[in-house]
Amino acid sequence: MKVYRPEWQCTFSVNEGAEESANWKERIAWRLRALADRLEGKGRTVKIDYDVSPTVSRDEVDHCLGKGFEVTQKLLTQLARQQACEDVMRHAKAELYQSARKTAYF
Repeated sequence: MKVYRPEWQCTFSVNEGAEESANWKERIAWRLRALADRLEGKGRTVKIDYDVSPTVSRDEVDHCLGKGFEVTQKLLTQLARQQACEDVMRHAKAELYQSARKTAYF
């Protein structure tokens, strides 16, 4: 009886700038991206590289990336809510935070 073993590979990386080994074209592209980020004032440019074997369709990759960004949105919303609650507490009960700051050892 023959045993079949599935094999797959997936590499995924997110870059926020040119790597040290980048060629001149990549460095210029990243400088243009950084300029666009500054002109727009908000947001962040990232480059996503992936290599999946066996090959999956572009639609499937887009779907997975979309789901990942949905999770990111939820996490950022949760962090913003937590920060807003802490800001309210710092304002409403400043004495709690002042005493904690005095007793902290750094």
